[in-house]
Amino acid sequence: MAARPITSAAALACAAVLVLMLSLAACTGSAAPPDSSAASPGAVDDVAGLVDVGGGRSLWLECRGTGSPTVVFLSGTRGAADEWSTLLPDADPGTVSTFDAVSQTTRACAYDRPGTTVASGEPTTSSAVPQPTTAVQGAADLHALLAAADQSGPYVVVGLSWGGLIAQQFARTYADEVAGLVLLDSAGEYLQATFTVRQWAAWMAVVAGSIDAAGSEVPSYEPSIAELRATPAPPALPTVVMSSDQPWDLQVTPGESTWPGWVAAQADLAQSLNATHITRTDSGHGLPVEQPALVTAAILEVVDEAR
Repeated sequence: MAARPITSAAALACAAVLVLMLSLAACTGSAAPPDSSAASPGAVDDVAGLVDVGGGRSLWLECRGTGSPTVVFLSGTRGAADEWSTLLPDADPGTVSTFDAVSQTTRACAYDRPGTTVASGEPTTSSAVPQPTTAVQGAADLHALLAAADQSGPYVVVGLSWGGLIAQQFARTYADEVAGLVLLDSAGEYLQATFTVRQWAAWMAVVAGSIDAAGSEVPSYEPSIAELRATPAPPALPTVVMSSDQPWDLQVTPGESTWPGWVAAQADLAQSLNATHITRTDSGHGLPVEQPALVTAAILEVVDEAR
């Protein structure tokens, strides 16, 4: 594994949600990544570095803690692993990030998908891939990464926004390895129905126009939804869906907020999964940063059920 350069935190605010980057990639991490250390087979040492996943590609992975199940974090669009170690600049003293809190109770892993951005604003060291990418590609990458790094299941998969759609696909594709699911203001198959036709078309147009020469992550929503629907649903498992209750907007249709449609899709998702639906969150889209203790509690509840 190769170490990622450690950078100092920058005091950036997370008040606005960017149209495409449904993540907190522009926010600061609360702590720098630990030194890298290679994991031998069956090891539970701290891990922070690049992992060879084959095909000439490597992905950045960070794992800490001991215990089972292993909690795996998937960030929003263009958000890197350190999104889960992020705290707001004005967080109360003693506030613990979700990654830090969960890793004190069980094994926790977070990773950088291709095209994501770390807290310093630098691009990830994970190998680039052609964009856009689908949730099936994301799930396959994650599975290959965990296997290559010898981070064994069962897994509780935690996904924010676009990461939530990948988490759903992972739970369906590798159902025998997943023990629980936590979806935070997740993207999903119901958004196309809960958005107006104008909103959906405008959002997809902006997504399609976000491809850049740098290889920044671009979600391929419509193919991903089709792939998800074509994959059998997993057996019933402990699941929590958590929704924002502070309005935010994709800003693709001025005068017609997308937030009501996003909230409606969360309700449909929770019902379809027979999930516990947490709606009183005092949070916008950035749930792990805005309400880390609430998110941690939901994850640990699922961990306890899985055990």
